[in-house]
Parts: sequence; C-alpha cells; structure tokens
Amino acid sequence: MDGHDHAGPAHEGDRRLANGRREAEVLAVLRSASVPLTPREVLDRIGGDLAYSTVVTILTRLYDKDVLTRAAHGRAFAYAPATDEQGFAARKMHRAMEEAQDREGVLTRFVGDLSSGDEALLRRLLGGDLDTGR
Repeated sequence: MDGHDHAGPAHEGDRRLANGRREAEVLAVLRSASVPLTPREVLDRIGGDLAYSTVVTILTRLYDKDVLTRAAHGRAFAYAPATDEQGFAARKMHRAMEEAQDREGVLTRFVGDLSSGDEALLRRLLGGDLDTGR
C-alpha cells in the first residue's frame, strides 16, 4: 500500500447505493398504498432503524426528482407516486433522449440491443397497435 487512505470514495459510493435502496423502499411503500402517505405513515410501514428526518429527506428528494406528488396534510405533506412503474420508466427514457446530442445514434443502439421479442413488440407498437392509455 502507498500509505494513503483510499476508503473515502468507496464509502461515498456505498452511501449512494444505500440511498438508492432506501428510495426504492420508500417508493415501494407508496406504490402499495391506496392513498397518499405522510412521512410518519411511511416510516411506520417501513419499520426498521430509519429516522423520521431520513424519511422526510428521501421523500423530498423523490419529490424534487418528480417521482412523487405531494399535498398539504395538516402540518406535513402526504406523498404519492407521480406515475406507475411503467410511466416512471418511460419518463427516464424520455429524459435520456432529451439529454442525447445524437438521438438517432441512441435510438439505433437501443433498438439494436433489444431482444428479438422486445424488437417484435416495438415493431408492433410502431405499426399502429399502440395503446398509450391517454
């Protein structure tokens, strides 16, 4: 070893991974609920060792990312998913396309990497069998 401490960045990466897992856990709780939930209600359903302030931070971050909606509920907010799982995945795909400088290249690579079943599905959808739910 060179005598330098290299643990710092690894811990930061571990923390980001843990935060991603926590966000997924909070989102799963909200998706399984039939009504919007307050941070306290989310915490009660998650259990474990999370602090209330951690749940509020996670909810706020998810709201800031447009993953959740919120409405005033007494002195707190009640949160709900902004869309279902398919809608969220579609939004991520749209954001990726908006950020791409070479949209044709991105789409070409995307379609080229599809399984044969997914490619057939995409061809069927593009051929007019598209139910957007709108």
